[in-house]
Amino acid sequence: MEKTNQFLQAVAARRSNYTLTGQSPLNISQIEHIVRECVKQAPSAFNCQSARVLVLFAEKHHAFWKLTLDTLRAQIPADKFPPTEQKIKSFDAAFGTILYFEEWKEVEKLQAKFPAYKDNFPLWAYQSNGMLEFMIWTALAQGAVGASLQHYNPLVDKGVQQLFQTPPSWKLIAQMPFGQPYEPPQPKDFLPLDQRVKIQGK
Repeated sequence: MEKTNQFLQAVAARRSNYTLTGQSPLNISQIEHIVRECVKQAPSAFNCQSARVLVLFAEKHHAFWKLTLDTLRAQIPADKFPPTEQKIKSFDAAFGTILYFEEWKEVEKLQAKFPAYKDNFPLWAYQSNGMLEFMIWTALAQGAVGASLQHYNPLVDKGVQQLFQTPPSWKLIAQMPFGQPYEPPQPKDFLPLDQRVKIQGK
C-alpha cells in the first residue's frame, strides 16, 4: 500500500491556486517533460488519443490572456468589468498557461466507425480530457507548481485559432494558468463521504 498511499497524497496535494507569480519551481524543460508524459499516458476511448495540448510561455502566455481580456471587455458592461479585469490579470501574472483541446476529427471518426455509440463519444472525449488535466495538474503540484483550471471557451475559440494557428478541428476544452503560488490554498471543506460513497455486498 505504500505506493498507493503516495499516489493518494499526491492527489490530495493538488489544489486550485489562483494567485500565482511569474516564477516557477520547475523549469521549462521539466514542465515540458510532465506535459508530454501525461499526454502519452492519459487514457482515451478506444485509445483514440484525441487530446491536444498547447503550452504557452513568455509573450505567448501573455498574448492569450490579452486576447481573453479583450474578448470579455466586449461582452461585459464597463461598470461591471473591473473584477473580471483583475481576475484575468492575475492569470496573466502567472509563469505560463496550458490550453487543452480535443481533436474533433478523431471523435467524428469513432462516431462513424461505431454508430451505436455515436452520442457517447463526445462525452467520453470530455472525460478523457478531464483525466489529462488532472494528471498534469497533479504532477505540477508535486513540483510545487500551482495552477487552476479556467473555461473561457467558447468565447475565445476563434481568437485562439487565429492567434496560435491551431487547426479548426481542435476544440478548446480548458485553460490552466500555472506558476509559483504566493501562498498555500485555503483549507477545503468536504461533505461526509457516507453521503457520496455506498458500499454493497461486503
